[in-house]
Amino acid sequence: MPTETHYDVAIIGAGMSALAAGIRLAHFGKKVCLFERHNVVGGLNSFYSAGGRKFDVGLHAMTNFVPREVRGTPLGKILRQLRLDRDALDLCPQLGSAVRFPGVELAFTNDFAVLESEVARAFPTQIDGFCRFVAEVRAFDDTVTEPPAFTARAMLRRHLTDPVLEDMLLCPLCYYGSATPHDMDALQFVIMFKSIFFEGFARPFEGVRVLLRLLTERLRECGGERRMKCGVRRLRTGTGRVTALELDNGETVTADWVLSSAGAAETLGLCAEPVAAPASAVVPTEDAAGGGAARSTCDRLAFVETIQVIDRQPRDLGWGETIVFFNDSERFDYGRPAGQVDGRSGVICLPNNFDFGGRVMPEGCVRVTCQANFEAWAALPEPEYRAAKARWFGAMTTSARRFLAPLAPGSAEPATLATDVFTPLTVTRYTGHFGGAIYGAPRKHRDGRTPYANLVLIGTDQGFLGITGAMLSGIAMANQHVLAAK
Repeated sequence: MPTETHYDVAIIGAGMSALAAGIRLAHFGKKVCLFERHNVVGGLNSFYSAGGRKFDVGLHAMTNFVPREVRGTPLGKILRQLRLDRDALDLCPQLGSAVRFPGVELAFTNDFAVLESEVARAFPTQIDGFCRFVAEVRAFDDTVTEPPAFTARAMLRRHLTDPVLEDMLLCPLCYYGSATPHDMDALQFVIMFKSIFFEGFARPFEGVRVLLRLLTERLRECGGERRMKCGVRRLRTGTGRVTALELDNGETVTADWVLSSAGAAETLGLCAEPVAAPASAVVPTEDAAGGGAARSTCDRLAFVETIQVIDRQPRDLGWGETIVFFNDSERFDYGRPAGQVDGRSGVICLPNNFDFGGRVMPEGCVRVTCQANFEAWAALPEPEYRAAKARWFGAMTTSARRFLAPLAPGSAEPATLATDVFTPLTVTRYTGHFGGAIYGAPRKHRDGRTPYANLVLIGTDQGFLGITGAMLSGIAMANQHVLAAK
């Protein structure tokens, strides 16, 4: 019988949180291995090739961008803890973004003063309250592990009386990091407000591939292992610990510690010994045909995204914004829609519109994201599923165009060179996340703890979201649990 391979730390997944945790632990001599079911790294933030083009998945923009001289920021912590060269990231700041609601717009850039002046212009009676709100955000301790009892809306309403401004400030933060319908917990809200408005958006010229290449090379250089197309199918447990990991290929490995980026419910679902899962993390299988009871996904927020490659630069069409957050209704409704997609609000990302220092992408790109209903998509037979993707590509494009500048008289429509659509089913297929959830379950586990002493959560269900947040999650949990252990 072959001897089981033993690791100091086994990590489930190879997304941003897993790569960051692996690098951090390998720096300190830990024998680390990442186990990834798919053939590419990155998880929710990856890339693929189709028709000779490379498409980013997930990355609209990295948050938390600050100039090089600014110290004490999340970006600086990541660079320091992972020993990465900032120049190698090739981070290019946004040109400028906007929040657009019926009859009102707020522009913002990586200079917070722009947003302040926009609030004063569009909501002159609210500017004093906005300044008081900003002071509360600056004073808020976002290093605490548990959010306060009040929510984001309650925090906003302490200072603002206009519900439209409340919704306009909440809209970008929900789309970039809320797992909670219609609101956010106050801690996540403050983190995202600082990340987007106090700091800002940036993107490498070549997209997410730059970051993934940097992280995988760093992991290899410091001795970490990575096993692709080799997922974890079961966690053996006993006496309150994970005792072994059974892999998809039938192999068994052991580890002193297991870090999982699969999600809280998804991770507990791998455990051989049943445990009581949190109410927000009900665990069964995808459907009855999958071998178990139907899974509760009603609390999971999901999205559909369209990608359109065009023959011109967006700026040549008058579309100069980097990102546009839009809403066409009296109130912003953030939650699971009754139908397949809610096209009333969403995000338009124009990846060409960053300050690339004179470099120009060869083709234009327009990405549109809207809220979606996992169950409505999962119920479709394959032919209807494909037809729905095509139908919603058109409907979402039409909805989004209302919030971009109209073409100049006589200008021709841009030619479409390529398109793609991903749905909540795409997310579940490639990440295993229940309900196609991008931001996990509403209830987070900020200390990373599970019912098993050596099993730690990293990633979305730990509580830090987005690319920057995911890397911070992996670093923080590696430091707090593994490296701090006696």
